[in-house]
Amino acid sequence: MEDIKAIDIMNYPDSAGFDEEFMFDWKEYHVMCSGTFKTVFKGHVPNREEFKQIQKSGFLYKNPSVEALIAEMDEAGYEYVILNDMKMWSPRYHHQLIYGYKMNTDKLGEIIAKGKGRLIGGAGYNPFDIENSLKEIEKGVKEYGFKYAYMHPITFGLAPNDKKCYPLYAKCLELGIPVGMQVGHSAEPLPSEVGHPMYVDEVAIDFPNLKINLSHTGYPWVDEWCSMLWRHNNVYGDISAYMPTNLEKATLDFMKSRGANKVMFGTNGFGLKSVKQSLMSLDMKDSIKKKILRDNALEFLNIK
Repeated sequence: MEDIKAIDIMNYPDSAGFDEEFMFDWKEYHVMCSGTFKTVFKGHVPNREEFKQIQKSGFLYKNPSVEALIAEMDEAGYEYVILNDMKMWSPRYHHQLIYGYKMNTDKLGEIIAKGKGRLIGGAGYNPFDIENSLKEIEKGVKEYGFKYAYMHPITFGLAPNDKKCYPLYAKCLELGIPVGMQVGHSAEPLPSEVGHPMYVDEVAIDFPNLKINLSHTGYPWVDEWCSMLWRHNNVYGDISAYMPTNLEKATLDFMKSRGANKVMFGTNGFGLKSVKQSLMSLDMKDSIKKKILRDNALEFLNIK
């Protein structure tokens, strides 16, 4: 089982050497340090040098190049890593957040091409710029071979069933690719109510042939997240942004039983080796670990 080649459904271009801005320069992340990530940063906003020391432990570690990411994948036992062009907006400060701030389809396409088949592109979506976003998604799929699209509706203050999100679903269905989105609470200081997993119920009914990934476990609405995955044949979910050993009991119970074919694995950039080892350490059948680490993502992404 240790030799199984995992698939990371949730990672970002800066894990492959993309030179993004220092995220703790943004006010939103100052708030996160004393909130969501207070156990990591102990309420202190790290400067660049302090953050580098934290990264050495594996948390939010960023490789200097595509080649370095591939080497890390080989060492940790990964076949594919999905790099998502995640677009975010700050309703508090009225500017685009760091994720995807400098990224675009061409830049991500260049990174994916350097990955020689090991990296998969996830196109971004901005519901405040619908026409251009749809053009970029189509370009990513047709010119660069992207196999996924991802959006972060919470940051735009939108629920997944908002009319501004529906053009994305229609485009993904047209292109034959699945779509993913964050559900649950927001790590950043953003209103989380629109992240309730039950908002996806209507979307799954309206687009029964579109595969949908509900990212980040849906916490604190864990039961509702499990319900959406169980209720809808086309709805999956990933456990990224959490160490598997720290997951809620209800989530783990679901993974071990009726949700075994629907839950996918992701690191959210928290460290390929450490997150995979955390999953492998769970008291769970080897056959289920294989489904979560690999098989379910292959089905979701339609990779043969």
